[in-house]
Amino acid sequence: MKEIVISIRRARSEDAAFLSNVFDAAWREAYQGILPAISLERMIGRRGPRWWLSTIGRGRPLAVLDIGEEAVGYVSYGRCRDRSLPADGEVDELYLAPEYQGLGFGKRMFKAVRNDLEDRGAKRIAVWCLSDNERGCEFYRRLGGRMIAEATERFGGSELTKSCFLFR
Repeated sequence: MKEIVISIRRARSEDAAFLSNVFDAAWREAYQGILPAISLERMIGRRGPRWWLSTIGRGRPLAVLDIGEEAVGYVSYGRCRDRSLPADGEVDELYLAPEYQGLGFGKRMFKAVRNDLEDRGAKRIAVWCLSDNERGCEFYRRLGGRMIAEATERFGGSELTKSCFLFR
C-alpha cells in the first residue's frame, strides 16, 4: 500500500511549472464565460513558469498544497494592500486544480494562511472575489466572510464587479 502525504508549505522555485499548470486549469474553470475570452487567454499566457519563479522570490508569502509529490493548489497572501479596507491581512489568490476542488482542501489552505496571518498580527483579513464567480463567493461566505465592499475591475473591454469579504 502506498501512502500519500498531503501538506501545505512555502513555495519553492521548483514549484514554478506546477503553479503555472494549477493557475491555467483553475482560471479556465473559474472564469470561462465570466472574463472575456481574449483577456482570460492573455492572463493565463502571462502566468507561465518564469512569472511564477519571479513571484516565488519576491517575498510575499506563497503557500502550496502538495498531494503526494505534486503541487495542486496555492495561496498568495500578506499584509492588506488597500488601506481603505478595515483589514490588516489579505488573501490575494487561492486556487486549486479543478479535480481537487470541493474536497475540503481550499478550506484547509485558507485556515493555514489565516493562522499564519494571525501569527503576524493580522486579525482582520480581506479577500476580493469577482462577483460573477458565484462558486468563489459562496466559498468565502461559507468560511464566515462578510461582504463589506464592492468595486469594479477592467478586463479587456469589460468592467466586472468584485466583492470584498472580511474575516475577523
